[in-house]
Amino acid sequence: MSKTTRATQALQGAGIAFSVHSYDYDPNAERIGLQAAEAMGADPASVLKTLMVLVDNKPACVILPSDQEVNLKKLASALGGKSAQMMKPADAERITGYHVGGISPFGQKKRVPTVIEQSALEHTSVFINGGQRGLQVRLNPRDAASALDAKAAALV
Repeated sequence: MSKTTRATQALQGAGIAFSVHSYDYDPNAERIGLQAAEAMGADPASVLKTLMVLVDNKPACVILPSDQEVNLKKLASALGGKSAQMMKPADAERITGYHVGGISPFGQKKRVPTVIEQSALEHTSVFINGGQRGLQVRLNPRDAASALDAKAAALV
């Protein structure tokens, strides 16, 4: 497995301190973020998942703890929209340039508005997908939000 991805290159380019962690990715896992947390022995609240959504039919990225579910009404409101829905996996892959299970908010092909669950900012460090299945980056969540120009909001 390569430890260099578009995500890690984007973080390096932004001058963000991070470490790379790999784990055994289970393609049959029901909830990928929770499987990653378990495989790494990490608190699920500190392993953040990346979801691609459509808000008023425009793409956006959502980052939230792997043990939480996004409230689509709160998400739409956070981005000034009326409605939100999950993006189809094929569309998420096309827009991000990553495969489902390896979608990172960093280094996506197309920059889209990003929202991070505000509770994630309470951690000193979090894990976020590093742009490849089985690869996570560990970093300060405030650095992640800054690098992504992400808005913090209550999303759950």
